[in-house]
Amino acid sequence: MRIISGSRKGHRLVEWEESGIRPMRDFVRSALFNILADLVIDARFLDLFCGTGSVGLEALSRGAREATFVDRSPKACGIVRRNLDLLGFLDQGSVLQRDYAIGIDHLQRRGKRYDLIFVGPPYDRGLADSALRLMAEHSILAEDGFIITEVRNKTDLEDGYGPLERFDRRRYGDNVLDFYSLAESTVREQDSEKEDEEEK
Repeated sequence: MRIISGSRKGHRLVEWEESGIRPMRDFVRSALFNILADLVIDARFLDLFCGTGSVGLEALSRGAREATFVDRSPKACGIVRRNLDLLGFLDQGSVLQRDYAIGIDHLQRRGKRYDLIFVGPPYDRGLADSALRLMAEHSILAEDGFIITEVRNKTDLEDGYGPLERFDRRRYGDNVLDFYSLAESTVREQDSEKEDEEEK
């Protein structure tokens, strides 16, 4: 597995072959970042269920300002740290060894907001749905940010989760990428709250 493009293009990533982790296939990863294009540049990126971290590392290579990697597996987190070191991204990457639910809550309590959030959990466990429900209740997505989930083709996700609305869906063989953003009404409410705070 290699970095596809950007400043570290062609660099091979350390993998954990016996992990059972399902890495994102290169052609799907390439398609994702072709869609995101310049949105990645200077973005704050969250790689949830990060596994070996290939998606977040790709984001850093393509110009993301920072990337946070969350996974419950200590071995997976160790691999991500090795890859951050190998690619020279230790200062821009942080690794959080937590269950996704605890991780989301932890990030909100720290006041973290992300421009791009990638959710790539193990298939067929309902984890993408659960993560979206949690993120609808926790304000970790920036106003103009996107959440992207990768699930199996037959997995049904909702069109909306609280303030989150699906605005696009792309199929790549057995893989599906769903794109969510905050509803316009939610963004307006957040803008109004900011104005009230500034007036105080």
